Amino acid sequence: MTSRRLILAGAAFAACIGTTVSAQQNSIGGTWSGGGTVTLKSGNVEKVRCRATFSPSGNGASMSATCANATAKVTQTAELTRVNASRYVGEFQNLEFNISGSIRITISGNTLTASMSGGGGSASMSMNR
Repeated sequence: MTSRRLILAGAAFAACIGTTVSAQQNSIGGTWSGGGTVTLKSGNVEKVRCRATFSPSGNGASMSATCANATAKVTQTAELTRVNASRYVGEFQNLEFNISGSIRITISGNTLTASMSGGGGSASMSMNR
């Protein structure tokens, strides 16, 4: 009887650890960096490098990100709502160029993919921790 309780307790503990690791892998909190492309209103496509910091809060997160290419550097913020354990949606804003729009984020392990559209343009990024 005692060994059965130990086995059940061990299985429950392993399940809890597995859930915690999975939740941490899909957590948006922290700093992510990577790159992608921006399609401008003119139709020109530019490669950019980005660094974004996410601060979880309640059922979502706030984001502050800076993206740059060889000729420009821009900063944007976003307020995100968590859709499920690995997806967020929200609105971004770039005060410098008075552009706002929608942002969608998916997290898989240590990879974050983001797509944004607004102001006649769009962007897609892939970032890692």
